[in-house]
Amino acid sequence: MSFNKSILIIFCILLIDQFSKIYIKLHFPLTLYSSDALMDWGWFKILFVENKGMAWGAKISDFIPFISERVGKFILTSVRIMAVPLIFYWLNDSIKKRENKLLIISISLVLAGAIGNLIDSVFYGYLFTDSYLNIATFSPGNGYESLLYGHVVDMLQFPMVTWNWPSWIPYIGGESFTFFEPVFNIADTAISTGVGIMIVFNKRIFP
Repeated sequence: MSFNKSILIIFCILLIDQFSKIYIKLHFPLTLYSSDALMDWGWFKILFVENKGMAWGAKISDFIPFISERVGKFILTSVRIMAVPLIFYWLNDSIKKRENKLLIISISLVLAGAIGNLIDSVFYGYLFTDSYLNIATFSPGNGYESLLYGHVVDMLQFPMVTWNWPSWIPYIGGESFTFFEPVFNIADTAISTGVGIMIVFNKRIFP
C-alpha cells in the first residue's frame, strides 16, 4: 500500500472527525450524559459531551491522587503529542518495508484517531468558548481554556441493551446496566477499528 493512499485514509477520517465535532460544538450546548440527546433512535443516540480525560472519562489524577486534575491533563496531552510522531514513524517504516496491507491500514486508522483527539486536546480550549448551557462560539484566544487543556468532543452512543443485574450478585446486584453506554467520536472509532483489525488478523499481519 502506498504512502499517498495511507495519507488519504488519514485525511478523510480527520475531515469527518473534525467536521462532526466542530459542527456540534458550534450548534448545540452540552447535553446531559445519555439524556437530552440531540438525536435519539433508541439503540443509537447523538449527544454532546466533553471528555477531559481518556477512554470512559478516566483521568490520570484518578489513578495518581497526589497529581492535580490540571497536571494530569497536561501529562495526558503531552503523551498524545509524543505518541503521534511515533505512530507516524511506525506507519512510514511499515510502508517502506512493504508490510501487510492490513497492518498499514490499521496503523493509518490509529494515527488518524490519535491526531483527531490531539487536535481537540491542544486547540479546542483556546479556540472555542464554553459549551455549558451555551452554544459555543469560535473565538481564538478567548476560549474556555488555554492551549493543551482542551476537552475532547464526544457524540456517538449505542445503548443497545439495558438490563438489571440479579440482586444476589455482590456490589452490583439490582443495578441497571446498559451495553454500550460510553460516548465516543469518529477518532475513537478509527483507533478501535485499527486495533481490532490487528487483533483479529494478527496471524496475517504479524506472521
